[in-house]
Amino acid sequence: MRRLLAALLCLLPLLATAKEAAPLADDPVLEKRVMKLSSELRCLVCQNQSLADSHADLAIDLRNQVREQMRAGKTDAEIKDWLTQRYGDFVLYRTPLRSGTWLLWFGPFLLLIGGVAGLLLYMKRRRAHVASSDLTPEDHARAQALLAAGEGASIAAEPRDAAPGHR
Repeated sequence: MRRLLAALLCLLPLLATAKEAAPLADDPVLEKRVMKLSSELRCLVCQNQSLADSHADLAIDLRNQVREQMRAGKTDAEIKDWLTQRYGDFVLYRTPLRSGTWLLWFGPFLLLIGGVAGLLLYMKRRRAHVASSDLTPEDHARAQALLAAGEGASIAAEPRDAAPGHR
């Protein structure tokens, strides 16, 4: 009995064979068109994946709807219009330039220009502040005296036999 069970367990992996995934559409040209259009659309669940890459249930449903509309003879532009009417511009990876999306298109450039202008203004104010803080003649004389005293102190503080071989 144990030998029969062991033999059946050894044959069990032979029953699990992998097969190639069947295409969703009978027409490979249609399937290629579906995948091309789906790669231009955003998955509404994942939001960082295209509709073609996502495995979410909503993405699968949307791909099936796109496939059905293509079978019905609609163009890619008509399908995109239908999706944007239903889900808004967010479904498109390439958001169109409209009055409601101008900040999306030009906002990064405005931030860059504002940052450069702020940096230039800061540098101009700093330069004016540094130029206005020149030393008075008394401060300059005092600094020279401190530097001269510091050089003499550092020479006197060095040991005479600091270098090897000078004895």
